[in-house]
Amino acid sequence: MEYIIVAFLFTFALLYYIKKGDSLYKFVIDGANVIYDRYAPYSFKTIREKVRELGQDYTIKDYMVQLALFGGGALIVSYLYFYSIFVSIIYVIVAIALIPYLQYLRCKRIYSEFIFEQIQVYTTNTIMEFQTTQSFVKALEGVYASGVLQDPVLADVKIMIDMSYQDGVIDNAIQYMNERYDFYMTRNMHQLFLQITKEGSRDSNDILENMLQDIDTLVEGVYRDRMDRRNFHRQFIQYGLMLYLLVMLIQYLLQVDTYKELLEDPIVLVALHAIVIFNSYFLISGEKYYNENVGAE
Repeated sequence: MEYIIVAFLFTFALLYYIKKGDSLYKFVIDGANVIYDRYAPYSFKTIREKVRELGQDYTIKDYMVQLALFGGGALIVSYLYFYSIFVSIIYVIVAIALIPYLQYLRCKRIYSEFIFEQIQVYTTNTIMEFQTTQSFVKALEGVYASGVLQDPVLADVKIMIDMSYQDGVIDNAIQYMNERYDFYMTRNMHQLFLQITKEGSRDSNDILENMLQDIDTLVEGVYRDRMDRRNFHRQFIQYGLMLYLLVMLIQYLLQVDTYKELLEDPIVLVALHAIVIFNSYFLISGEKYYNENVGAE
């Protein structure tokens, strides 16, 4: 019990220093960022930079709160399972080591959602520009100059414009964009523009209006799915955390002294470690699914 009290005191002290903006913790986080910037994959560096531009990157305070929650939670839960400070320290280190991975998943989700929103803006505005100009390239130029897009989609639209003028046709530019952003609405819109450009269409305005409605319906469904997923994710985390606390029910039924005697059996220890590891894997897998399968289309 004394270790549990120490864990609560440690967590309280850590949160106090976070609130005060203690320079020691800032130094630790800054050092971790230097290591990250040196060894992280280039593609993820680009993603994280965009997340920072969007103002959704974690602050020092956010990181330290996570450190307190993960470290303090792992310490309390592991001690309640094994009543060994040595084992608890190992679990604390493992739990803290997972924080960068969870941040990696979170950044990928934010970036994926941002790209989807940009593609929605790209397709919608290109269609509306085409209805005015009746030229796909002129429509792209109008969207590019309008300021409604951000990089990397903005830069890719510029590449499309340059490719179209260089080749004299839009085929390669469309293929480039389809490969960069493999979304249902981009493929359909590009296919329609190819057909209109090569074959012509008397009813193109009606077809484009129908496509705008389809895009609106798709986007509405995506945002509804995101809200449902967030609600389910919250319940999933709560359920997973409650599974850790089943050991308290077991100790209540068996009494603590009897439970400690069972810990002397190696088979029981292995079984308890397996329970903790399996439940942790269950939570991490769910977190991975929530952040990677954003359900864009």
